[in-house]
Amino acid sequence: MLLFAALQANAQFGNVEPVTFENNISVNGSEGTIEFEAYIEPGYHLYSTNIPEGGPVPMSVTYRTVEGAEIVGELVPGEGAVTEMDAMFEMMVSHFSDNALFTQKVKLLGGKYRIQGTLRFQSCSDTDCIPGRYDFDITGEAAVVKAEESKPAAKPEKPAVKETPAPVKKAEAKPAAPVAKAEEPVVETPAAKVEEPAAAPVVEQVAEKPADKKSIWEPVTDKFNMQGEESAADTGSRSLWITFILGFGGGLLALLTPCVWPIIPMTVSFFLKRSKERKQAVREALIYGASIVVIYLVLGLAVTLIFGAGALNALSTNAVFNIIFCLMLLVFGASFLGGFEITLPSSWTNKMDEKAGNTSGLLSIFFMAFTLTLVSFSCTGPIIGFLLVEVSTSGAIFGPAIGMLGFALALALPFTLFAIFPSLLKQTPRSGSWMNTIKVVLGFVEIAFALKFFSVADLSYHWGLLDRETFLALWIALFAILGLYLMKVIRFPHDDADDKKTSVPGFFMGLVSIAFAVYMIPGLWGAPCKAISAFAPPMSTQDFNLYDNSFKPHVDDYELALEMGRREDKPVLLDFTGHGCVNCRNMESSVWSDDRVIDIMRDDYIVASLYVDDRTPLAEPFEVEINGKKVLLETVGDKWTYLQGHRFGANAQPFYVPVDNDGNPLCGSYSFNLDVDAYINFLKKGIKNYEK
Repeated sequence: MLLFAALQANAQFGNVEPVTFENNISVNGSEGTIEFEAYIEPGYHLYSTNIPEGGPVPMSVTYRTVEGAEIVGELVPGEGAVTEMDAMFEMMVSHFSDNALFTQKVKLLGGKYRIQGTLRFQSCSDTDCIPGRYDFDITGEAAVVKAEESKPAAKPEKPAVKETPAPVKKAEAKPAAPVAKAEEPVVETPAAKVEEPAAAPVVEQVAEKPADKKSIWEPVTDKFNMQGEESAADTGSRSLWITFILGFGGGLLALLTPCVWPIIPMTVSFFLKRSKERKQAVREALIYGASIVVIYLVLGLAVTLIFGAGALNALSTNAVFNIIFCLMLLVFGASFLGGFEITLPSSWTNKMDEKAGNTSGLLSIFFMAFTLTLVSFSCTGPIIGFLLVEVSTSGAIFGPAIGMLGFALALALPFTLFAIFPSLLKQTPRSGSWMNTIKVVLGFVEIAFALKFFSVADLSYHWGLLDRETFLALWIALFAILGLYLMKVIRFPHDDADDKKTSVPGFFMGLVSIAFAVYMIPGLWGAPCKAISAFAPPMSTQDFNLYDNSFKPHVDDYELALEMGRREDKPVLLDFTGHGCVNCRNMESSVWSDDRVIDIMRDDYIVASLYVDDRTPLAEPFEVEINGKKVLLETVGDKWTYLQGHRFGANAQPFYVPVDNDGNPLCGSYSFNLDVDAYINFLKKGIKNYEK
């Protein structure tokens, strides 16, 4: 209860909005002044409009709808700005603290008016910078302007028409053919100078400079140069092979537990004595093994059918499920340590045993295999549970089925093998305390991975409960205690009290575990610890870091990245990633830590990391159409998932693609590949095509 209360409190207060706005309009005849008043949280400052190129994101305004009014001049900052040297950007910048006032002059044409738009800004503290936006909708009714008053305003009509290119040049707009369409009302005041009624054509052309908002979201898969990249099919196939190997390894571990290993010789002997011919015994053992495979394969398919392909991917970042997985693995770990036994009702086992005795032929063998599944559940259940959780949260549709196939093959293999070669049974080690040691080791591993699942939920929802230092401290303690256990310094309830001598294998295994714990200790001060980078929280959560060889993305917003790239004349590298993405952390620790890569991404790119599993709610949820269905995008992660799938035709992470300042791909994409030289060539190719 205390845990969930803490999570609820963090969920309510974890999302910080450092700057809030209010708007007001004052009218004097045909003239109006819009006032945007900002309230800034202590410790943060808000950048003004007059920021030099290469600096932070300035305050700007974009108008979507201007009806019954005209925009006059630019957005003007009020008094109170402080101009000082910014150590981060190494330039003089102006910013506000506590509060700020921005004004915009408008001319009211008479009658009802409506002005809609968006303020875009950036606020920073000593530790972080947060991009923001404020949408406004100002409506009202003004007195009708007399014709005599409006006549002088029309006087510059002739010069304005003839000299239209001159204002465009001043505003640094491209003299392309005007695109009026639906974009006519869009005005970006930092670039536009509206000169009275005749300036409408200038407004249209100024709006052309950045790509319109709709075009930067449209699909570009037809322009995608996929040469030299790994296809999605290859990546998916490799992922399924890893899932199969993981399941097979879990099955081998299950064989060595006290619930399964002693059953192997009894079962094989039963088949050999039951059949007069050895061929029949081998055939029945094969059927027995195949039945085990079918039972676990059906279990894996059931997980996919129950949750569905889409839900499996959602499980990887859903806080509720990840916390449930964490608690489940903690329970399994406590069971393996000897705290209690997880057993199914004995009536189930008795009923299956009865069915096996009352039937004959293939059906009786199948019921025998089912009985083994139920009897061994106290040992195999935690392993199966961990396996299903791991492969389900990978997002692969058939992951649970492939994982269970590998697990069942490993579990069924010895029953078949010893039936074919019964003499091998004499060479197998006898049951003993070593099997309980394996259970305890698995218990430690499950507790360690439980922390990983909690970390995914913590990162996705920005709770800040399990940063990198805390995670490493817990892992260091776990593996140090595991090493002491293997050396028999520490004992658990199921261990033999008389067995106090450390075996030679136990000594070396304990040595490896303690050495692993020592290896992680420098990570508390920021060392990369690449061996565990796939599981630990990212370096950005590190509070105290003495290790400076790391790269932090410039921004975490797509549209803001394009704007920064346009201002600094640099290509943009889109990094589609995830808080729970294991391969993303591997790329960051192994590739992004290279000095050559850091120099290129820091100096020649604007890098935007877009987290597809970020559960921060959107200020304004919006509806899109996916495969003919209307879908409401409610979180930041939903937005970036839609962008990656709709525009670039991909859904796997990590996914890197260089784009120009209009969001068009410069070359092919790059997926998980730890070859640093290949990644550098990929980055240079994007820069070369951008310069062209």
